[in-house]
Amino acid sequence: MLAALAVNVGCPVPVEVLIERVWGADPPPGARRALYAHVARLRRVAERFDDTGQGRWSLLRRAGGYQLALDPDLVDLRRFQRLTGQSGLPDDEQAALLRGALELWRGEPLSGLHGIWVARVREAWHRKRVDAVIRLAGAEVRNGEPAAAAGRLTDLQGEYPLTEPLTEALMRALHATGDTAEALRCYARTRQHLVEELGTEPGRRLQELHQGILRGQPPHDARRVISAPARPAPSLASAAPSAPSAPRLSGIGPPASGMPPAALYPSAPPRHTRQRPSIVPAQLPMDVPGFIGRVDELTRLHGILAEARQHPTAVVISAVSGMAGVGKTTLALHWAQRVRREFPDGQLYVNLRGFDPGGTPVGPERAVRDFLEALGVSAAQIPGTLNAQVGLYRSVLAGQRMLVVLDNARDADQVRPLLPGSPGCLTLITSRNSLTGLAAAEGAHLLRVGLLAPAEARDLFAARLGAARVAAEPTAVDEIVVRCAGLPLALAVVAARAAARPDRHLTLLADELGAAICRLDPLETGDPGTGVRAVFEWSYRMLSPQAARLFRYAGLHPGPDSDATALGALAGVTAERARELATELTAAHLLTEHQPHRYTCHDLLRAYATERGTEQDSEAARTEATRRVLDHYLHTAYTADALLTRRHDPMTLAPPVTGSLPGQLSDYDEALAWFTAEHPVLLSAVERTPDGCDSYTWQLAATLTTFLERQGNWQALAAAHGVALDAARRSGERVGQAAAHRGLGLARSQEGHTDEARRHYKLALDLFADAGNHAGQARTRQNLAKMAWAQGRHLEALNHSRHSLKHFRAASDRGGQAIALNDMGWYLAALGAYGQALTHCRQALPLVEAIGDLSGQAHTWDSLGYVHRHLARHDRAVECYNRALALFQQTGERRSEAVCLTYLGDTLEAAGRPAEALDAWHRALELFDDLGLPDADRLRAKVRERAAATL
Repeated sequence: MLAALAVNVGCPVPVEVLIERVWGADPPPGARRALYAHVARLRRVAERFDDTGQGRWSLLRRAGGYQLALDPDLVDLRRFQRLTGQSGLPDDEQAALLRGALELWRGEPLSGLHGIWVARVREAWHRKRVDAVIRLAGAEVRNGEPAAAAGRLTDLQGEYPLTEPLTEALMRALHATGDTAEALRCYARTRQHLVEELGTEPGRRLQELHQGILRGQPPHDARRVISAPARPAPSLASAAPSAPSAPRLSGIGPPASGMPPAALYPSAPPRHTRQRPSIVPAQLPMDVPGFIGRVDELTRLHGILAEARQHPTAVVISAVSGMAGVGKTTLALHWAQRVRREFPDGQLYVNLRGFDPGGTPVGPERAVRDFLEALGVSAAQIPGTLNAQVGLYRSVLAGQRMLVVLDNARDADQVRPLLPGSPGCLTLITSRNSLTGLAAAEGAHLLRVGLLAPAEARDLFAARLGAARVAAEPTAVDEIVVRCAGLPLALAVVAARAAARPDRHLTLLADELGAAICRLDPLETGDPGTGVRAVFEWSYRMLSPQAARLFRYAGLHPGPDSDATALGALAGVTAERARELATELTAAHLLTEHQPHRYTCHDLLRAYATERGTEQDSEAARTEATRRVLDHYLHTAYTADALLTRRHDPMTLAPPVTGSLPGQLSDYDEALAWFTAEHPVLLSAVERTPDGCDSYTWQLAATLTTFLERQGNWQALAAAHGVALDAARRSGERVGQAAAHRGLGLARSQEGHTDEARRHYKLALDLFADAGNHAGQARTRQNLAKMAWAQGRHLEALNHSRHSLKHFRAASDRGGQAIALNDMGWYLAALGAYGQALTHCRQALPLVEAIGDLSGQAHTWDSLGYVHRHLARHDRAVECYNRALALFQQTGERRSEAVCLTYLGDTLEAAGRPAEALDAWHRALELFDDLGLPDADRLRAKVRERAAATL
């Protein structure tokens, strides 16, 4: 662990990177927990070394990772680089520095670590060592010490017989000592190795040196020594024999310093350079292969970037606008991929879906939250309001060089909150609208993308289809270009169809395209949209009947993308058959597999699919398809929510319609993964359910409540239940209205609006009571109890919990009863009634064990530990807390694990076990810092105070 951190001494290293470095690409399930334990131990070691005066170092928590704070010169490779990085010195001074650097090299670097990253780093460091030896040899030969150089080079040349610069340096040293024969034998051995193993002759420089020695050229000729291979050298790792394992990573000098061993650092930045974010996002989608044309637009964008370099105090924004399908996104992503190295702190990307037909654009509150998560901000650290989120987002980007791509924006208001607030970042926006407001207020550079010129369109078609085929039928290609109206999307669709029929003449394809235009639009107006519709029609008519039907129904899908199972529900076919049909549609460029096994389509194509469906499918068939896909999402979400909560749901669903393919989820992890992938679709479905489907609206929102609550996504929770409340009122469903009020109460409570939250909870209680819904009343009472507890009203919290237990018993919900009993035990203990508290918690435990609710078991054991601690039964409390911790780690409830560790530390301290208490608090502090919990500083102060008291 220390080695993995020391490789980047002075810079933050993300947790995921540390795990890969220590355990490789396939870490064990408990790697993250083990990592936190290692960090805690290293911190204790650091404190001991600090106390002994043998050197000061520490391990700091940074957003998303850890940073080793240490004098860089105490890390062997950093010192190695400093000693080898000085040039322009006299040969004797240079030689002294290089000898000092090479003395730091002891044993195999990163001994004990394995994996691809380690192998790559080791090879890079071996190259640096070889380079240093070669440079030292040159200085020693020029200083009249060729024998010393020859001895060192001979040993190393045996390890790397294929490295030509090493052979060159050894030949020069041997020739300088007068052992010309050995220099020639050295050349012969190297040539033999190269011919036998690589099938190649030595490079030009080595051959010229060999000829010079044969001609009797003086040994001091050509005083420059190559420090890098004249051509790509073979892998040093593969050329070198396996080094014996060393008991330590490498030397840290001086060895008597008492510091622990550290690792070599591959490319140390200057000591005071600006640090990059601990997580470097790289969100840009793939570039389109064979990008053609747009020379003027690319030149303009490069000019904007050059201007940004010249005026670093400016916040640079470029807005690329143009009609649908003209290639705005393709241009933006192609340019962004070309210049991404100009932005070493990363690239952020979001599709704002500003013109998604029938859909809802991605709001700035959702986009900025996604950006914060991509930048390594944990959910617990994300504020509840948009203004605070924007402030945090801009603070994280302050001083960074980040490229932000905002694709498919509807208007300026949608993108303004997503603009960085400090220089160094560049924002690239695409939109069908011109966004002139950004130019006026934010100084944006406006760039309009027009239709392709005929020559560019022809080049694009050739790039997709092959130059030879295009050159064979120039007249047909010209006609296709005209029919496609210079629109890249239309050209891509036609090229895909032509590529699928390589045996067919392009003339026939052009005739078919022309006929389609004549049939659909006999009064052609020249509007590019008309030609595009014809192109889509032409490609659509080539589909199999089932693929065409799936394409039409794709216009009914409620979300931004879909998996094969949801597509199967739309079309009324199996998921396997839907996947086959999706493959046919992606081959025709009518559907895009933008992520593995997830499909989407351009909004123009979606609009066309809706148009074709309206014309060809009956209203009844379209309604059935819509209900199938809504039932698919609703029943799968209902199952997933039940796996997350283990409690009876207040609502009862109608049976799913035939063909809806509800997901078969089996455990907590599958449920969480499904919600993580599908919640954007579910939120979109809540917002855009068609007329007559109000029940789906509030039921989908209800299934999302627990997931959004645990994610801390209060804005999405409030928005979904606001829509749900309107829908439930329209349909007159009391349970739906109650569920929506409960969801709004939960969101408002977490946002700090307690009066409004209490009003929503009271309305929910009344509506659930009118409907005779005990499960809904029980859950609402639980929410009221938690809010009262947070405000210090413990008796009120206990009273709500008692009502909750009564309702859970009426609903025959054993899992709910267990939670209510445990809550009552906790509140009673806080009020000092420890005997009653113990009774309630003990009643809860067998109930949660019977239903397999691991989370409920963990919280119950935690409560039992709390009660026993206050009864001074410290050993029993420690046992309870340890059982709770094991379960929290199993369920992944890290916040609860952190709090439990804090209580465990308090108990161990009370039991007279201060060292164990400090260990528990250290482990808790790691989690507090990682999750951004507000009490981290208070806990840190306690740890320091107790640590000082134990000295």
